[in-house]
Amino acid sequence: MQGVAYTVFQGTQPEPMDFVVLGVLRNLNGPKGSVILIRLHGQKVEYTGVVAGMSGSPAYIDGKLAGALAFRIGEFSKEPIAGVTPISEMMEINQLDRSPGNEGSTRKTALTAITPTAGPGAPATSINDFASALKPIETPLVFSGFTEDAIRMFAPQFTAAGILPVMGAGSVSGGKQPEPLVPGSAVSALLVRGDMDIAATCTVTYVDATRLLACGHPLMQFGNTDLPMNKANVLATLPSPANAFKIVDTTEPAGVFVQDRHAGIMGVFDHDAKMIPVRLSIHGGAGDKVFHYEVLNNPHISPLAMMATTFNALRGLNEYGEDVSYQMKGHISVNGYPDVDLTSLFSPVDNGRPAAIQAAMAVGDRFGRIFDNPYSAADVHGVDLEFNLVPERRSAVLEAAHADLTEVRPGQEIIIEAVLRPYRGDRVLRRIPVRVPTSVAPGPLHIVVSDGDTLDRMRRGPFAFGQRLDLASTIAQLNQEHSSNRIYVSLLESEPEARIGDKIMPSLPLSVMNVMDGMRSTQEMSVQGESSVGEASAELDYVVSGTQVLTVTVK
Repeated sequence: MQGVAYTVFQGTQPEPMDFVVLGVLRNLNGPKGSVILIRLHGQKVEYTGVVAGMSGSPAYIDGKLAGALAFRIGEFSKEPIAGVTPISEMMEINQLDRSPGNEGSTRKTALTAITPTAGPGAPATSINDFASALKPIETPLVFSGFTEDAIRMFAPQFTAAGILPVMGAGSVSGGKQPEPLVPGSAVSALLVRGDMDIAATCTVTYVDATRLLACGHPLMQFGNTDLPMNKANVLATLPSPANAFKIVDTTEPAGVFVQDRHAGIMGVFDHDAKMIPVRLSIHGGAGDKVFHYEVLNNPHISPLAMMATTFNALRGLNEYGEDVSYQMKGHISVNGYPDVDLTSLFSPVDNGRPAAIQAAMAVGDRFGRIFDNPYSAADVHGVDLEFNLVPERRSAVLEAAHADLTEVRPGQEIIIEAVLRPYRGDRVLRRIPVRVPTSVAPGPLHIVVSDGDTLDRMRRGPFAFGQRLDLASTIAQLNQEHSSNRIYVSLLESEPEARIGDKIMPSLPLSVMNVMDGMRSTQEMSVQGESSVGEASAELDYVVSGTQVLTVTVK
């Protein structure tokens, strides 16, 4: 059988490509998921090959829509051989959609589609050889306003999600594009928009008055999604045996992608996506810089997008350097809950990790923990980040600690002397007073002098890292975590302590612990062998690391 497919090589007008059907590959794209194997013909496609961004290009036979180009053969194929996702499988996506205005919809369409069947005498042996190298056509993920280091740093995570990062291969101008979206047009899904942009581009397969289908394979197969859908202008198609792709300028909004499924993605018109607004400001350099942008609201990609944009904003400054430290302030606003505090200090460490990547990972970690709870969806309203640059390495190691007393009585005050060694600096002495509670029983009392990260790990215990709390407890726990630029003194009594969610129950009698032990299977609970009965701290201009343990006797 012979047919014609359409895609945009340059501009906004789809161009035809002739093709010949080689056969049908059964069960290649999942159980009962057929792929129509075709060989494309035409001067342009034979020159460029099957390129990233071509996925979704509609393929017609005798005027009927057979499906969308979605697969290609290997990396260095000399022939433009492609796999087509049948349109019947893509049309199933509409039946799954429950987005506003489409709840329970059983929309009908005048579309005439072809059901793939294997014709007589199909060359099964050669087709199976092709199938061994068949893979989805990459969806180029264009980063606009990003440095090369930022893309290289986070490219593996985006690639693992199924989208190909490409730098300098397009932009998001947001300009006007009066041409309507038609089968064969380029269309973009935005993950980030504003002063920094991340856009994934593929091709429209089918359009009616209210919606469109595109790609012929998933972007990331999230199911229900909420991504801005924009028109796109193809500036050029870059041929390459290893990595051919379309250079795209993403233009005006056209609606929202509401479905990301195995057989393709679906967008609806006249809607706007709900994104998370971010304000990121940087002070202390040649001049203040403020960035405004929005990231998608998705549990899997939002933390990654926040890490990439935060690192990119810090890395793209003239003031950036290996020894620069960052004082971070800010918060994440979650509807119905207290703000999540983002205050911390970051300094380069000896293992070579720059402070900028530490700050980005800290922001991404908090985003991930907010989204990763099995009880309720986090409605994040916005993010406000403020960084103050410190043009030197602000780190210090705790070298020693001493107590002014070895024997104390309940209610008495102890002075802890902590000796810290700053990076390439003179030793610093800090005296931290801490009072012994009147309720402490006679016997040994351990005093732990440590940095905040060590104290958090010690409090959570070895079995608490895999626990997933409800959203309120997660936010409370995040706001209870200790700062990186303080030295902490903790008094530990030899009595068991239980933590349920974000609540702490210290110095529990053995009888109570026996009762609570049976709750571990139904409660987010961890048990420590010692109870924290007192705490004091002192603020420093350094990121502190190190731990010292002292012991005094309570008389």
